Amino acid sequence: MDAKTLAKYEARAKIVKALAHPARLLIVDELSKAGERCVCELTEMIGSDMSTVSRHLAVLKGAGLIEDDKRGQMVFYRLRVKCVMDFFDCIESVMACNLKRQQELLK
Repeated sequence: MDAKTLAKYEARAKIVKALAHPARLLIVDELSKAGERCVCELTEMIGSDMSTVSRHLAVLKGAGLIEDDKRGQMVFYRLRVKCVMDFFDCIESVMACNLKRQQELLK
């Protein structure tokens, strides 16, 4: 594999790894619905302390999935790209397919 191809796959892996946590999936899902949320709202939804939620947000931001906007003392987060929800749809399709296969095995 050449360097350019490797770099492309490493960039993809960084994005997938950023999504590979239930709290971060919840954050992305919530931002897709609400448009934007402040850290305090996300902290309450997730049920973790603010520093943990801030680390999750930093991972998502580092992967280019979200962006922030500071307004006074508050920081608001929003999705940078909405197409990530297409990936969620794909995951749901895989889950449904897996469930169907398991149900067929039980017959």
